Amino acid sequence: IKVYQRTYNGFQQNISILVNDAGEAILVDPGCYDRAEEEDLKAFIEELGVTPVRLINTHFHLDHVLGNQFVASTYGLKVESHTEGEKVLAMAGPSAAMYGFNGYKPSPEMKVTHAHGDVISFGNAQLKVLFVPGHCPGHIALVSDADQFVIGGDVLFRGSIGRTDLPGGDFEILEQSIKNHMYALPDDYTVYCGHGPTTTIGFEKATNSFVRG
Repeated sequence: IKVYQRTYNGFQQNISILVNDAGEAILVDPGCYDRAEEEDLKAFIEELGVTPVRLINTHFHLDHVLGNQFVASTYGLKVESHTEGEKVLAMAGPSAAMYGFNGYKPSPEMKVTHAHGDVISFGNAQLKVLFVPGHCPGHIALVSDADQFVIGGDVLFRGSIGRTDLPGGDFEILEQSIKNHMYALPDDYTVYCGHGPTTTIGFEKATNSFVRG
């Protein structure tokens, strides 16, 4: 699996585009908000020459779902995530109004759910689902053991962690998610973050001052 990222909206959120050998793509956390960002994503997908086959959200905070409707309608995809995220998704509309995203197109409802330990088949590749709450309810991460990476959403950043001061956030729960699941991965696994640059599990275990390995 090859991973590409594009950065969108005022929160500088990263969409991850996972591409397998068959030219199929999973779009994770599409944060494209306005017409220019939607067209940028569409053009990038066309440039890659891939066919989107799944839309997965690591979680349902507003900045990660701004492009859900566009992606779902453009490519005929269903929204997938963890069932505990439904209440978070319901708050996206009020959050959009609060933050001034007046052009927010409401995300479709979640139609496919994933639980901890599930395996998502992706052509000849596989992705393992980790349930890693704490930043918000229903947060998941996607691991490729064959390609040694994790799509971590807003759990772990380079030198930081996801904020826990939003509704449903809990530092102790997030700390356990990181220690028990993220830091249990091999040190050389790349972490594709929901915001900011990539990092590695080993680098964060050794240097992250919020949660040390």
